[in-house]
Amino acid sequence: MWTQIVGKIRMTLSPWTNHSWHVTLYVTSRGLTTSPIPHGSHTFEIQFDFIDHQLLMHKSDGARQTIALKPQSVAQFYRLVMKALADLELPVTINTTPNEIENPIPFDQDEEHRSYDREYANRFWRVLVQSDRVFKEFRSRFCGKCSPVHFFWGSFDLAVTRFSGRPAPAHPGGVPHLPDEITREAYSHEESSLGFWPGNAVAPTPVFYSYAYPPPPGFAEAKIQPDTAFYETKLREFMLPYDTVRAAEKPDEILLEFAQSAYDAASTLGKWDRPALEEKKPTLHSVRQHR
Repeated sequence: MWTQIVGKIRMTLSPWTNHSWHVTLYVTSRGLTTSPIPHGSHTFEIQFDFIDHQLLMHKSDGARQTIALKPQSVAQFYRLVMKALADLELPVTINTTPNEIENPIPFDQDEEHRSYDREYANRFWRVLVQSDRVFKEFRSRFCGKCSPVHFFWGSFDLAVTRFSGRPAPAHPGGVPHLPDEITREAYSHEESSLGFWPGNAVAPTPVFYSYAYPPPPGFAEAKIQPDTAFYETKLREFMLPYDTVRAAEKPDEILLEFAQSAYDAASTLGKWDRPALEEKKPTLHSVRQHR
């Protein structure tokens, strides 16, 4: 819920970017950040620090505020964030209803959820750091339209998405507490997406995932590597257990193998123009010649 509050501040004040890329957070060497947010002639940035366990606000005029990350209710955290922004002369009003969860409680009324575990916040962030690093390597192989590697606070996953360049059929919608028009715009073009999801109460196992929208014929039956990857019928995506990667002798290679094979299936079965979309990197020799 805390990341939703911060994410909604960025969403409210930032210019719209296709597929809701203006709402996401980014992995840093200490936590998560909004990146600079415009506010009049100023900008400001909000950062979660999961090493010192602080929420940091930095404004472009040099002013700053700090909020401790500790066990406290969502409502208390919301009040502290809004007061800090007011003190920085950065007023903002956000929609206080959480998105993409069942039975949401408005942030300013939520006294029920009040936990914060320093160890597990740090451990979760360290998983994001390693995933972000490998996802960026995978992203570098593609020269078509591709998202940044970014963290979605609604679905609570880290993702990077490649696009074929062709429109997709309208998404059916139905995501809890997310307007269908937002979902349909997010899935307006054919895509292949890779991500890390920590799971939830219903599916408590953390996984890496890859899906195609729309899934081309034969996608569910594709042979994806490594052998521990499987197709989850309900979610219509391939999954690779996080523990498989964590315990591997060469975890980067295992994750990249999964990412590449799932993309291969999506793009080949979907008849993407792969030669035009996949990066041809210059050799080190040619780069040096142009210095």
